[in-house]
Amino acid sequence: MPATTENNQGSFLGRISIRRNQVMSMDHDSELEDLELFQKHVSDRFSDLLSSTIEDPSYEPLLSIAWLRKLLDEFLCCEAEFKAVLLMGRDPSQISKPPLDKLIPEFLERTVKALDLCNAVTLGIDAVKNLQRLAEIAVSSLEEAQIGDGQVRRAKKALSSLVTAMLHEDKDGGNAKGTERNRSFGRRGANNSAANNKGNFRSLSWNMARNWSAAKQIHAMSSNLYAPRGGESTGLAMPVYIMSSVLVFVMWTLVAAIPCQERNGLGTHSPFPRQLAWAQPMIGLQEKIAEEWKKKEKKGSVGLLEEMQKMDKVGQSLIDFAESFQFPAEAERLEEVKGYVEELAEICRKMEEGLEPLQQQIREVFHRVVRSRAEFLLVLEQAGKLSAPPM
Repeated sequence: MPATTENNQGSFLGRISIRRNQVMSMDHDSELEDLELFQKHVSDRFSDLLSSTIEDPSYEPLLSIAWLRKLLDEFLCCEAEFKAVLLMGRDPSQISKPPLDKLIPEFLERTVKALDLCNAVTLGIDAVKNLQRLAEIAVSSLEEAQIGDGQVRRAKKALSSLVTAMLHEDKDGGNAKGTERNRSFGRRGANNSAANNKGNFRSLSWNMARNWSAAKQIHAMSSNLYAPRGGESTGLAMPVYIMSSVLVFVMWTLVAAIPCQERNGLGTHSPFPRQLAWAQPMIGLQEKIAEEWKKKEKKGSVGLLEEMQKMDKVGQSLIDFAESFQFPAEAERLEEVKGYVEELAEICRKMEEGLEPLQQQIREVFHRVVRSRAEFLLVLEQAGKLSAPPM
């Protein structure tokens, strides 16, 4: 993560730790200051993510692999500060009183759904890696000094498999017969040769339950998400609402970008109150992503990941070349194809460098959420024991 982000987080966490380790109790003004600072940090982080979507070659494009990695970094920072605000040095009985006695269990339910979504997205990245391998076959075929019928047929076969795999998942809608869906390509085995077995790449399959739906998980996470009102808006209910909103937004974004099982209706995103300053950049990002999703639904493709969108476009152009290819090809036509092949090779390079670290980050998010959930459950258990009548 950027050095300034690290410094801000370290300063914030250290400030809370020092003050709450003091013997004196924390006054109301200090509590409000912590809450305001947490909101400011959330706003700053998502403002940074929003500003990076500007049409500028120095920024990583929205929903690119690099942008998603930055999103996950910011999520982990927000999660650490949220936990510090709510738990660090605090009497367990404080989070077992209304309204937190209801809000915390609801938040923990959202985290369970988020864990399922992390698993689904991790499988989705396996699928994207296989699309990358198909593209690499086409690149290796068309990079040769002399392009003949054999090279073009090999490239066309791989590219047709790639495009079919992208389109099939949307048409299938994530539904399949049987009680379980097994991944048709998620392993690096001998049977994983894309050029020799097009059928293996007809759909992006999962080992999730047949009726599992990423879109329904997202909608369930946001169904009872309401902003605190009145006096609750300046208390501990607000950071719970903020972190719930961040969690829903991050999961929604990952599912929009990476192929996941059953995403129909995902374009309907959760509205955040526009009057809340920290929510403004998140709303801006939601609107941009929802706009891209509408375009996707019209043309049909496997996900909004920037690299996949480019791969789809370049792949279609190369298929058009392959279908009209006659040996020997015109020099001008070969030069045009060379540009497409170089572009596809660059996309593959970015995927090769970025997909594995992205997958590792999602696993880190998964384990962080598991640990934090366990910490909250422990504090709730301690609070229950403190409030229990003596035997």
